[in-house]
Amino acid sequence: MAEPSTLSGDTKDALARAPVEASHCRAALRDGLLLYGADPQGRRFRTQRPAIARLARALFEGCRASPVRRVPGTRLRRAPAYEIDLVPRPEPRRPAARCDRRMELRAAFLACGSLAAPARGYHLEFVPPSDAAAERLESVLRAEGLAPKLAVRKGRRIAYFKDVDAITSVLATIGAAQAVFRLEDQRALKETKNRIHRLVNTEAANVDRAMSAAALQRESIALIADAYGLGNLSRPLRETAELRLRFPTETLAELGRRCSPAVKKSTVNGRIAALMRLARGLEKKGSSGSVG
Repeated sequence: MAEPSTLSGDTKDALARAPVEASHCRAALRDGLLLYGADPQGRRFRTQRPAIARLARALFEGCRASPVRRVPGTRLRRAPAYEIDLVPRPEPRRPAARCDRRMELRAAFLACGSLAAPARGYHLEFVPPSDAAAERLESVLRAEGLAPKLAVRKGRRIAYFKDVDAITSVLATIGAAQAVFRLEDQRALKETKNRIHRLVNTEAANVDRAMSAAALQRESIALIADAYGLGNLSRPLRETAELRLRFPTETLAELGRRCSPAVKKSTVNGRIAALMRLARGLEKKGSSGSVG
């Protein structure tokens, strides 16, 4: 059974199957697989992806490499691995041409890279097999204008990216267009969900504020009714006060449409403000007066 389908695995399979026509680019891809996919002694290449194993075997022709050997999975990792025995070779020269650098970065991702699914957070990392390979990878990344974050995990140097724009830049550089599209789709979906949540939260906060304000208005009108009497108010203020008591959850605009004749929200707001001022005065002074 092959390694299960994941964003990282699917991206690797697509890259492993992508044709590379130029001989110097194929050589850079081969050298990159040998550099980043072999053990520190350069004697064995190992991968979990059958597509990468087939690509490596095709590229390693002439390197005195063995046929691909399937290694059964373990109890902890059920998927089998694929190994190719190698004859150690000197470290290849660093590529000068941009296309060759990109082929080496593609090989690094195929051999020692991983890409997290967006649902778990954006994360792309490389775990080279040796410090020398890590230094070279960092140098090639920077030559392409890509600045990785660096860390050490279990004694091994890693280079990683967490910013989605940086990750898509790396993927575009190595030719992983499908992965870029999937990340962009996920980002758009996530941003849409976040925007909806913000709008819902804003609307809920607005409703809470409106309900609190309406409750305070009703308390003030009740105070006026007890201490002054709604019948002593002018007709517009009495009408507005009675509408607020009858329709406690409606907005000022909705109350305005119920007035006879209908009035604008700003007019209702002015009347409510007058009622609130009267209530404060009554509460503070305990006095009454004529309101026109």
